[in-house]
Parts: sequence; structure tokens; C-alpha cells
Amino acid sequence: MAIPSDSEGGTNPKPGGVKDKGDGKAVPEDTTNGLGREGEEDEDEDEDEIEEDEEEDGDEEAEENVTPSSERKNLDRLLRRLSGGPVRLRVHDVIIRGNTKTKDALIESEVLDAFRTASSMQELLQAAGLANTRLRQLDIFYSVNITLDSGPSELPGTANVVIDIVEAKNPLTGDFGVYSKPEARSWSLEGSLKLKNLFGYGDILDASGAYGFDQTSEISAGVSLPRFKAISTPLMARVSLLSHDWLKFSSYKERLLGLSFGLISTRNHDLTYNLTWRNLSDPSRVSSKSIRRQLGHSLLSSVKYTFRVDHRDSHLRPTRGFAFLSTSQVGGLGPDSRILRFIRQEFDLRGAFPLGFYHAAVNFGVAAGAILPWGSGFMNSTTPLSERFYMGGQSSPVCNLGGPTSLLGFKLRGLGPSDLRRVIPPKRGEDEATTSSERDASGSITSPGRDVTGGDFAVTAFADLSFDLPLKVFRESGVHGHVFINAGNLVKLTDDEFKNFSVKRFLEMFRSSAGFGIIFPTRFFRMEINYCYILKQFQHDHGKTGIQFSFSTP
Repeated sequence: MAIPSDSEGGTNPKPGGVKDKGDGKAVPEDTTNGLGREGEEDEDEDEDEIEEDEEEDGDEEAEENVTPSSERKNLDRLLRRLSGGPVRLRVHDVIIRGNTKTKDALIESEVLDAFRTASSMQELLQAAGLANTRLRQLDIFYSVNITLDSGPSELPGTANVVIDIVEAKNPLTGDFGVYSKPEARSWSLEGSLKLKNLFGYGDILDASGAYGFDQTSEISAGVSLPRFKAISTPLMARVSLLSHDWLKFSSYKERLLGLSFGLISTRNHDLTYNLTWRNLSDPSRVSSKSIRRQLGHSLLSSVKYTFRVDHRDSHLRPTRGFAFLSTSQVGGLGPDSRILRFIRQEFDLRGAFPLGFYHAAVNFGVAAGAILPWGSGFMNSTTPLSERFYMGGQSSPVCNLGGPTSLLGFKLRGLGPSDLRRVIPPKRGEDEATTSSERDASGSITSPGRDVTGGDFAVTAFADLSFDLPLKVFRESGVHGHVFINAGNLVKLTDDEFKNFSVKRFLEMFRSSAGFGIIFPTRFFRMEINYCYILKQFQHDHGKTGIQFSFSTP
């Protein structure tokens, strides 16, 4: 497809061939046409010299000795001209080659905007790198090469963009693995299959499944389209079936059947719609009163908007920059009385700055979130269990940008509001040994434990100092150390609890921990071995001083 060029662009020279080798940078490929008429005369002289040598000697070494020298001269001349200032240039045509299945319209929609605005050789090189990145992000091509060649001789100052595509030979890919979660003391089997570009629109059909030995399982399937016809935003649809066992923490099991649609997806903005049928059950029959009130079936119909900006230089070890995340969710879109009605908002702000020695850097962050019911009688309503905030676990607050959830040193769902589980009295005639084992020294029946019920308002904060270790082998492999301190708190606001809320008491109830550790960054995740010391916790919290392992993904 041709991009209109400026045929009155003056007597600017025709561009030389420039090739993008797939690493996002365009480099000169054939510079003999990039030097104007003077360069063409030099090229003719070189060719005449080579032909004379071939006729006189018949020796191929003469051509090998002359041609590289000529190319180096032309290349040096082109580079001097590029560094001297903008070289006026317009794109005349975009030529796509090698795509047997992929539609031309898909490729054009990804690259035309970048090339259409280029007005100089320098801008054209940048556009080639951007176009290469966009095509590779489609995840359907084996390789992408972009060559910039001279335009028609009757249109000086123009270039042709040649895009060579190599499509993946096998559209079906998959992976399978066993993953551990030390903080939850659980293992899981996970696998996925992807069928790419079946219809030529960059479509990706995928299916995934996971089974956890903590009785957690998930099966899902989805389809995504980067662009379709006149719709410029990616489209996504996904159906999933999830079963999660929270009996250990909150005395209920959760089963969800959901359907989600991606409405808008750009670099900074995401808008999705979710329709989920949910069932909460208590097979143990010891759940607390707060849990029992929400057992049964419910329907979630919600719209979720996410705004994300991340200008940090790394996700695994940030040393400079900032990141911000805002997530807004409105549930209750529909007339059914069983639809969960709530408004949920969370913020997450991160920053990093270098110290100038030992590659040291300070990372800091603050996250907050709140959820409230809405609708008729909302003052006396409660928020759904699954949508509340839970805090604890061993995920790194530096790596994850996901709201007020992480607090090192505390177990998963290890702090916050809780409720006493139901006490089941022993049956008449029950064995005395069994009965006595359920009683304490005073003879009363011991407490069966407490259910973590989550909070409606949560705040976390952290500070982390990372630095290189003295050994060279650690520095070369990226292994480094860090010291940290983090704090957080969450409270319940519904069921008239907001009447007892005060900022002073909320700050006094902050849990906190500090520690140090060694970080092993890899390409896919960040592993930490930390020694955590609990600075402050309360009666029903589950924090532990000692060595802990952490695995986090950006």
C-alpha cells in the first residue's frame, strides 16, 4: 500500500537501502544510492575498475579488494551526512513480502502510522524500529526484517519500505511445568496450548489448565485479535472455570464460571467486562457467622478499568523511574437481585532512584484500596468476600504492581479482620478421649480457630535498598542484596464498622516488618531468600520471624 509522498521535496538525494535486522534498529544495507549523483558517479567508476580488472586478470580477488573499500567510503559519507542534520525523505510505498496466511491489512494497520509521519531519514530509521517491535509483539511471526530502499527515480527524496515476513511453520505451541509456592506450601501442575494465526488476522486461540495440590484448579480458553477490520483496538474473549479451596484460611470453597470481554486495550488503558457465576460452600460446617451469611450462589456483572504507567528501567531490579497503577471496578450491572453491587478502587505508586555507588538504588512505594457497596440499603449492606482486600504472602513489593496486598514476613491472608469459627459441641456418648482433646486446661471446649474475612480499606507502604554484592561472580550474574522495611493495615468499614473508624487508630494498628536478603533475578521471575523480622503484629495475625523464600513475576 502506498503512502503519499511529497513529490516536490526538492533535490534531496535518494535514500540508500537500510535494513532492520529484527533487533529494533535499522542499519544501512546498501549505501551506494544514498549519496546523490556524486555517489552514483563514484559507484560507476568503481564498477568500471572492477570490470577492467576482471577483463585483464580474470582474478576475483581484485573485486574483493576494491568493493569493500568502495562500500566503506560510501558508508562513511552516508553516516557523516546523517550526523550533520536531518536528511529530508518521504515514504513512497510499503511493500509486504512473505506473508502467505497473514492478511496485508493486519500488517499495514500495525506499521503505516509509524511510516506515514516520517519526514527524514532519521525519523524513518526510528519508524522502522517501532514497526519491527509492533509486528513482533503480535507473536505470530518467526522473523521480521524491514529494508529501506530508494524510491522511483522520477521521485527524488522518496523511499520504499520493504517488509519481509517469515511466518511460523508450526502454529501450535504449548508448555507444561510444575510450579511451587513456598509461601503457601503448595505445588501446582500447569499447562497451556496456543493456536496462532489460524485465520490470518493475528488471532490467537489458547487453552490453559492448572491443578494445585492445595485443591485449586482452573481451566480456561480464550481468543484474542490484535485488530479486526475497522476496529483499531485489540479484542479479547475468555471463558474460565475456577475452583479454589480457602478452607485453611477462611472456611469456604469457591467455584467460579466466568466470561470476560476485552473492550479496550492500549499501552496505558484497559477496559474489560466480566460476567461470573460464583458459588461459595462450606463442607466443613465450621465457618464463622460472617462467612455463613455469604454462602450460596451469586452473580458478578462488572466493568473494570485499569490505567497503568511504568517508566522504571527494569521490572526485576528497578534503579530509576516511577510507576503508577489505578484500577476502578463497578459491580452490579443488571436488574437481578443476586448481582453483587459494589464499587472498588485501588492505587499503587512506585518510585526508584540511584545512589551512585555499588549500583545501589532506593525503591519506595505506597498502595491503597477501598471497596464499598452501593444500591438500595447500601448502608446496611456488606461487600462480597472474594472482592475484599487480603494482605500477606511472600510476593515482592518491589516487583509486583498490584495494589495493597504484599507484606513480607506475614503468611498468605495472615492479618486483618477475622471472625471466630463455629464451635460444634461434642455428641452425646462421644468417646471421652476425643472429647478431652478438644478441651483446654480449664475444661472448656477450645476455640476451633478464626476465619480471615478480609478488609474494605487497605494501605501498604515499603522502602527497599538494593546493592551489588562484593564478589565479581555475583555482579556478573545479577545476584544482589537488599534491606527492606514494609508496613500495612486493613480494616472493615461495612456492617456499621465505619462508625468506629478513626485515622489515629488505623495508623496505630499498622503491622510492620524489616529484613535483608539476597535476590536472584532471572529472565522470567525474581527469587528472594530473606530474613524477616516482625516489628509489630497483633493477637490473631500470622507473622513469623525467620528465613523465607519468595518468588515474584513482574
